[in-house]
Amino acid sequence: KDLFAEKSRAAWKDVQQAEARCDFAPNKVRISYRNPAFGIISLWKKSLYGRTLTDIKSDPDMVGKFAVGMNTLIRQILGNSLATGDWCIVTSPKRRHKERNFASLISARLATLLGVNFYEDLAECHSKHRVGAVFTLVKEPPTERNIIVFDDFVTTGATMLSMRDLLQPLGYNLIFFTGINNKL
Repeated sequence: KDLFAEKSRAAWKDVQQAEARCDFAPNKVRISYRNPAFGIISLWKKSLYGRTLTDIKSDPDMVGKFAVGMNTLIRQILGNSLATGDWCIVTSPKRRHKERNFASLISARLATLLGVNFYEDLAECHSKHRVGAVFTLVKEPPTERNIIVFDDFVTTGATMLSMRDLLQPLGYNLIFFTGINNKL
């Protein structure tokens, strides 16, 4: 690489550090606290080796892997309370990937495995930014009182906090799950 060559504008990805990866190692479940009263339960965590997050999101087979893994984890944590029938799944608003939204595809499959309703596009965000996003309800809120909030990846937790800020004032019991915790 010629260090003294004239550079054109660098792509955003080139400016950032290497893309995050996940090796899907077992037994990486963790609860990440974003403040003392708010935890997010993750099935896997970011790793130094493995598949890139971009590669994971573009592979249709990963939808099933995430759904099956999350089904097992959620059943272990919620146990018999799922049988009450008063549970549903929601996910954060689609912002960048509106056609093939990875989190929505997983949530739909996961809802089928758990036998609960999935409310797609419940919320809307008028910004593509993650930090400081404010969500608004665009559909009737779920009738179920217990909501599983799912997102495919979590880094800062800002998206999940925005979902909490939207749903908690409505009196719901909320539990937050993510496939991959994107922090080492």
